[in-house]
Amino acid sequence: MVDAPVVAVRGEAYREVAPELARFTVTATARDRSRETTLARLAERAAAVRVLLDRAEPTVERRETGQLRVWPETKRSGERVVAYRGSVSTTVTVGDFTALGELMLRLADQDQVEVAGPWWSLRPDSPTYREARHAAIGDALARAREYAEALGARITGLLELSDSGLSAAPPMFARAAAARGGGPGGAPPELELDPSPQPVQAAVEARFTISEPVLG
Repeated sequence: MVDAPVVAVRGEAYREVAPELARFTVTATARDRSRETTLARLAERAAAVRVLLDRAEPTVERRETGQLRVWPETKRSGERVVAYRGSVSTTVTVGDFTALGELMLRLADQDQVEVAGPWWSLRPDSPTYREARHAAIGDALARAREYAEALGARITGLLELSDSGLSAAPPMFARAAAARGGGPGGAPPELELDPSPQPVQAAVEARFTISEPVLG
């Protein structure tokens, strides 16, 4: 029995879609000659950040306290402590971008608070990934049909289908941001953010059996 002819193809799909999540960090810092004063100021500033984030719910989907650091500053010539520094960071995840700029500015307006970000990304269960995989399979099937038709044949079956990988860009920093000064009456400034499109690429390897080619 003669084995049926086989055509092997690679199917690919590429998409650029709007991000679904924005992530940024908020870091409160404190410094004083007294360790107790440094800790008290740090706790006070971290609490102020928490209050603002509490008010921002449900815009804030998730927040995670990261590294807490408290360390002494010493003179270069010895170990005598001249001051104490402290910092605590919180990572904030937002799914609604309409108030993102305003929230970041309000946080940055706090005393001794640093804001970094946002970084854009897709949700881990984003339907974009599934759509890309389906499109890659469709591309593989279309290519196999083209090869078969070029040989005067047709596809008769699927021998193998393997996933070559699904890739997405790592979280990306804001492409552009512009701040405008406060308006009349001391209104807060406005921050415009341009979310970065998220590239998603899928690829599959497929092997199809085809009918006997017409080579004459």
